[in-house]
Amino acid sequence: MLIFNKKSDLTAHLETVRSQKTKIGFVPTMGALHQGHLSLMEESLKNNTITVVSIFVNPTQFNNAEDLAKYPRTLERDVEKIKTLSDGILVYAPSVEDIYEGKTKSAHFDYDGLELQMEGAHRPGHFDGVGTIVKKLFEIVTPDNAYFGEKDFQQLQIVKKMTEKHQLPVTIHGCPIHREPNGLAMSSRNERLSEDARNEAVLIYKILEAAKTKFERQSAKEVIDFVSNEFKKHPNFQLEYFEIADEATLLPCKRKSKTKKYRGFVAVFINNIRLIDNISLN
Repeated sequence: MLIFNKKSDLTAHLETVRSQKTKIGFVPTMGALHQGHLSLMEESLKNNTITVVSIFVNPTQFNNAEDLAKYPRTLERDVEKIKTLSDGILVYAPSVEDIYEGKTKSAHFDYDGLELQMEGAHRPGHFDGVGTIVKKLFEIVTPDNAYFGEKDFQQLQIVKKMTEKHQLPVTIHGCPIHREPNGLAMSSRNERLSEDARNEAVLIYKILEAAKTKFERQSAKEVIDFVSNEFKKHPNFQLEYFEIADEATLLPCKRKSKTKKYRGFVAVFINNIRLIDNISLN
């Protein structure tokens, strides 16, 4: 397996293997890989000649220094997991210096308001950091296709918008949420949960499923109130937000429309570890 730490080495290698018939698939990650990440790689392997996986904990998308410091970094273990799929995957594991060249700051992006909702409202500057690193990685890898998980659905929509507005020649693919057997959405942050907390965190998905059922016959406000009240019954959870939003615009649902697709989005703390999840409602 080829592992590149410098963008110059990666781009030089890609130049040698690129041809008119070569399709490059790309899976950007922050490491601490789980089956959800591997499923994105499997999708890329099926549909591209070459697959590149980046492993980089991007400092500009963290608005909490402690969260950045505690984010798991498990490169050796990540590489072993990737090898179970294919020795032919190219891994790009750069340093902050290689990516940012001494200027570790975000560019500013306009996502037509997608960045103002939910995660954007609660994590100022987060999506500028996301746009900055994804654009840089696209320019380094120059992929034909890039794969993102729907667990970070707002991020997926923002990457699509950034790609469209900057006219980048890459097709963005959203892939289904991978869940643990108990329903908990797979996340690198799950590694920080105790075994008890990990088992208890299944409540998040159970409440989302109940919200989906209620949304069939109740108003958005009634469903939001239900979710809030359910979390209040469990003192180990602190609900940051639950919102029902239009999938296309991410604007909150005020009154249901039969012509729109809605999704429920949640962010919740358990033992001071922040987890997010979402579910299609109709």
